[in-house]
Amino acid sequence: MTSVLVVHDQALQRLGFRMLLAAQPDLTVVGEAAGGFEAVRLSAELRPDVVLMDSRVPDNDGIDAIRRITRRPAFPHPSLPSPPRVLVLTTTGLHEYAYAALHAGARGFLLQDATPDELTAAVRIVATGDAVITPGLTRALIDAVREQPPGHPIEREVGLDALTERERDVLVAVASGRSNTEIAARLSIAPTTVKSHVSNILGKIGARARVQAVVFAYESGLVRPA
Repeated sequence: MTSVLVVHDQALQRLGFRMLLAAQPDLTVVGEAAGGFEAVRLSAELRPDVVLMDSRVPDNDGIDAIRRITRRPAFPHPSLPSPPRVLVLTTTGLHEYAYAALHAGARGFLLQDATPDELTAAVRIVATGDAVITPGLTRALIDAVREQPPGHPIEREVGLDALTERERDVLVAVASGRSNTEIAARLSIAPTTVKSHVSNILGKIGARARVQAVVFAYESGLVRPA
């Protein structure tokens, strides 16, 4: 059973999400929060698998709330559960927020006009540790990264030298917004091989989602803005 904490500033919306999720045999809502501070507190108390959070969460710092909810302890213990995974409901006009939320630890983004089936499917996917980001938002985030003003390279524990030549080729294609199928055709390899390369890339650079790999590609200088 996947447990969910719903975070939204409108009580009617929270009720709607609760009813939708509770109707699923494998999902349960363990709590509700109206703001970021409350979401952090309840996440620590209830330890939900997934936190479903509206991007307009009040308290003026939803990004900090995501960072605190997903933060891993400095010395994790095997008996402790993993931090909750955050799925954000966003609008097409909040790409900068999504970009910052990815850095803070969000595992998925879903547009607010998503269907009920898309929402429940996204909750299940994020609960397993995978990432969910809609194609349209992925393209918008890539554009946002490209438009970032040039600056000093960001210092990272892992650099491009950790990637094989083939992994770099795949990462360049990912950064251009291509799907696994398109990358497979471009590099003349199987889609399953592309998926394996992407998984290896994420693991090596410490990324939690595909779009974070795009950010890495630009910030490391592997891909430069057009």
